[in-house]
Amino acid sequence: MPPTPKNIIITGAGGFIGPLLAARLLDDPAYRVILTDLVEPAVPPGVKYPQHATSLRGDIGDRSFVASLLDAAAPLSAVFVFHGIMSAGAEADWDLSLRVNVDSVRDLLLALKARFPGVIVRVVYSSSQAVYGRPLPDGPVPNGVAPTPESTYGAHKLMTEVLINDMHRRGFIDAFSLRFPTVAVRPGAPTNAASSFLSGMIREPMKGAESVIPLEDRSFRSFITSPAVLQENLIRVLNMDSYSGSLRRHIRHINVPGISVSIQELMDALAKYGGEDKLKYLREETDPRLERILRSWVPEMDTTTSLELGLIKDESADSIVKQYIDSLKS
Repeated sequence: MPPTPKNIIITGAGGFIGPLLAARLLDDPAYRVILTDLVEPAVPPGVKYPQHATSLRGDIGDRSFVASLLDAAAPLSAVFVFHGIMSAGAEADWDLSLRVNVDSVRDLLLALKARFPGVIVRVVYSSSQAVYGRPLPDGPVPNGVAPTPESTYGAHKLMTEVLINDMHRRGFIDAFSLRFPTVAVRPGAPTNAASSFLSGMIREPMKGAESVIPLEDRSFRSFITSPAVLQENLIRVLNMDSYSGSLRRHIRHINVPGISVSIQELMDALAKYGGEDKLKYLREETDPRLERILRSWVPEMDTTTSLELGLIKDESADSIVKQYIDSLKS
């Protein structure tokens, strides 16, 4: 008799990263996936085991909905916490960010503790490089540098990280907080993230549409990862030993591997793989609000620790842009 599939919840499953992970899990008979978001999430097309997916529409900030979600997922193996208000949206509405990025995650974690006493559920939390802010050391930011967020988004992510650290230390959950780089190139529509242009400046020109770069500085560098590499790293974290390498009971964050790329490097890759004619769709126009957020983020993080833990990274800006443009042909 085959083993019973492991139940995995993905919150924010109507976004981009949730379906990316779900597509991988639903190609493996070892998992049953519960997808949830404010709008009923679609099951990723083309997966081998679509019958192993359940989609639940609901507000993760509603305690009665969370209770029904956990009942539907019992016995539960893991939760990927991907819901949230993005960076620019959080800066525009502090109260909404607090309610979604802090309160709803806290209530979900407390519900896990109450619903599954004595069962330690793995929690993988989507944090962000936005927890860092100035002053920063020269060069890549080491894993141990104290975070000093300069945005509401970063501050609220860090607040949740601290709660997760303590709940893991106490043995209530088995947790990892993943400080994501910017994911690029994302398909689909633009988001309200300050970093959305990093995907848009490749994606939109390839559709023959204009994309605005919100700062006039082609040397500006961002720390990014491709969707394919992030997908692989999420699976590796799901199966990672809780105390691999230097991970400690009270320090659960991992700087997810990425690469530092400049706007000019992305433009050069667009021209190389998409055609010089695509550059005419780029418009550089400073947005002071977005530029302030972007310049508070780290241009590069030291990922020696995460690479030692078995995670992987992309090769170059060229490889990331080529990967996206090749996907359009297929």
